[in-house]
Amino acid sequence: MTGTPGADELYFLPLGGTGEIGMNLNLYGHAGRWLMVDLGVIFSDGGPPGVDVLMPDPSFIEERREDLVGLVLTHAHEDHIGAVGHLWRRLRCPVYATAFTAAMVYPKLVEAGLAEEVEIIEVPLSGRFTVGPFEVELITLTHSIPEPNALVIRTAAGTVLHTGDWKLDPDPLVGDAYDERALRALADEGVLAMVCDSTNALVDGESGSEAEVRAVLMELVGGLENRVLVACFASNVARLDTIGKVAAAHGRRVALVGRSMARVYQAARDSGYLRDFPPLVSEEHVGFLPRDEVLVLCTGSQGEPRAALWRIANEENPNVALEPGDAVIFSSRVIPGNETAIFKLHNQLARLGVEVITSDTRFVHVSGHPARNELSQMYHWVRPRIAVPVHGEARHLAAHARLARDCQVPHQIVGENGTLMRLAPEPAGIVDHVPTGRLALDGNRLLRLDSPVLRARTKMAYNGSAAVTLVIGADGLFQGAPMVTVQGLLDGEAEADKLALVAAGVEEALRRLAKVDRLNDAAVKEAARIAVRRACNRMFGKKPVTDVHLVRLR
Repeated sequence: MTGTPGADELYFLPLGGTGEIGMNLNLYGHAGRWLMVDLGVIFSDGGPPGVDVLMPDPSFIEERREDLVGLVLTHAHEDHIGAVGHLWRRLRCPVYATAFTAAMVYPKLVEAGLAEEVEIIEVPLSGRFTVGPFEVELITLTHSIPEPNALVIRTAAGTVLHTGDWKLDPDPLVGDAYDERALRALADEGVLAMVCDSTNALVDGESGSEAEVRAVLMELVGGLENRVLVACFASNVARLDTIGKVAAAHGRRVALVGRSMARVYQAARDSGYLRDFPPLVSEEHVGFLPRDEVLVLCTGSQGEPRAALWRIANEENPNVALEPGDAVIFSSRVIPGNETAIFKLHNQLARLGVEVITSDTRFVHVSGHPARNELSQMYHWVRPRIAVPVHGEARHLAAHARLARDCQVPHQIVGENGTLMRLAPEPAGIVDHVPTGRLALDGNRLLRLDSPVLRARTKMAYNGSAAVTLVIGADGLFQGAPMVTVQGLLDGEAEADKLALVAAGVEEALRRLAKVDRLNDAAVKEAARIAVRRACNRMFGKKPVTDVHLVRLR
């Protein structure tokens, strides 16, 4: 797309979070301007070695930065706010958020050295504001975090409801209930399109309520005799509140273990939540309390290496230990892709004699996303003319589109990251595709996922690496034997003989070089490189990434 959206046009462009779950970045284009909704990350599934976090490549809107009027954050989950600190310098626009979301974003800006640069405009719940040609209204919904908001985006070309992440929880425990009245009023106004969460579009029924989980945990913990650990998503403040009340009811003291758990707890307190949470006991004091008086709330429910629960299970936490007869409750869902890590953690806990309780055996978790009955209810309330499924993999988007059709929505547009969708004027549909990609947080820098650095590292991870040093005298003759070192292929001194064979292969290849080629640095290096790879392939079945260092004496 080379032009800018006209005064009668309204475009929707996802650059992240459509065709996948996580890493959300959405753009609305109208009257020559763009509005961004959410800017999140996704955690690596182990792809490029050394990379834990991925985020969408914002190049499309970075090139149009002068036309970007603002970034609106729907709620404080990492897949919606996690990239703000990393990418804001490329965008340099105002950020709009409610109080709790702003409290979660601010530490990221401090860490990135942006606290004095980024303008965060705090918006009250159900608030309204104008950003360029966009009028935005917040509608309170419910989700597994405080202050989740749908956005009503009004333009001269039409009105869009962008739901963000949501569910219909009649008793969310923490925060306000969903605003049914405001949602119903939209139908009378007329909604052009609804851009909607698809995570549970394949799940029948309803997602369930936090109140139901609280009742089960209250009974469950009451029946456990020894130390209890609960692993959950730190951002689920309602679940934190539940654990506090469960502990108080059964005479247990609560300890928070894990940096993100402590950070969310503090942000919630600063925003007016968890005011009646029982006094905390420090992690350092857990080991001094009787086992039946302890309830530890910790991070690491997804089996993340080095997270709090992983360290406890592997007996690496100096303050919290588990013994036979203790119990660990996984009050969380299994995020697709994390199964192997989670089951390894379950098995490690079982080896310690710990009882492992999950949502497979007890009702200890509910999803924060709408199941099919809730999606249908939303469509019947809002009655949009166009359904745009987002926040889901291809199978979720397709199922969501079919459900919207069954709900009598006239048009459904199913796209993916980079799909430019025209919502107005009619006919609505896909009009273009723009380049998209992912950026990897590699240490303290951002790299494209297809960068030569990450490609080379992946090759090294699978094939090892080798380095060859050659010395050529002023007479054009090689001085001594080639020096070869390898990483990730040999077992040190135990296989020194094989390393000698690799060096001998290089020496033989160089001996066969014509005199004219010996005077050519490129020819010498290529011959040595090929010789190393051939020798390693013959002995180990691997072709290592190989560097050749050539020294010429004058």
